[in-house]
Amino acid sequence: MTRSSGLQDPRSLYPAPPFPQQPQPMPGLARQMDPVPDHGEESYRGSGRLEGRKALVTGGDSGIGRAAAIAFAREGADVAISYLPEEEADAKQVIDLIEAEGRKAVALPGDIQDEAWCRELVEKAVSGLGGLDILVINAARQQYRETIEELTSDDFDRTMKTNLYALHWIAQAAVPHLPAGASVITTASIQAYQPSPILLDYATTKAGIVAYTKALAKQLIEKGVRANVVAPGPVWTVLQPSGGQPDEKVENFGKSSDFGRPGQPVELAPVYVLLASQEASFINGEVYGVTGGKGVA
Repeated sequence: MTRSSGLQDPRSLYPAPPFPQQPQPMPGLARQMDPVPDHGEESYRGSGRLEGRKALVTGGDSGIGRAAAIAFAREGADVAISYLPEEEADAKQVIDLIEAEGRKAVALPGDIQDEAWCRELVEKAVSGLGGLDILVINAARQQYRETIEELTSDDFDRTMKTNLYALHWIAQAAVPHLPAGASVITTASIQAYQPSPILLDYATTKAGIVAYTKALAKQLIEKGVRANVVAPGPVWTVLQPSGGQPDEKVENFGKSSDFGRPGQPVELAPVYVLLASQEASFINGEVYGVTGGKGVA
């Protein structure tokens, strides 16, 4: 659980728009956002649900990946995180938080658009952690383009490689290391079901992640390994102000949710913990929507 106090109105639990204009160059840093996202640094409390587990989280420096990494460590897991070298400042904070829990932390800076690095990062995670039984493939590229004419082949290629090709390369490299009882979790999006016109390439990859994971789940369960998807709605992460949305949309990001605000990364962490844990032993090939009331259908 993330909070131990009494009942709280979820609509006012976290900041609501309007937010200040805050453009950043891609990939951006969470520490420069206003308000700074809650990844669970102070709010997430663990209860030993992943004691002794070994997790690899891609995109673990910020956003949902950071929240999952912090939660896993607080639940007793050792954690490796991959991230771009430009995100080192945010990643260092996560490494420190993992180690503060007395857990082993492995830092894996590199670009997952490169197939060789995707395979190498898995081997380094396995070596550094002494095994692998939780795999969270979460890192993503999102850059809005107003029209199809503006969406270049380079844009399309980079988004596909980051969001889909890397998913395949990392999963393919990791599967031989995953024992029965292990869990694979991918991060899709409400964009897979309700695509925005300015996110043609991103939405396409998120729909692909859903299909890929559902198919993979049918393969892996034959080895006793489960695979599931988390599909977030509007979540306050650095993906948005670093080119993921126009400035005017960032100002009102999450306003259209049922809560009148965006979700915070820590609000997704318990779903990743559940899917990673033995408590989810009969959950496979499912899509868990955390969309602020918009659904995934």
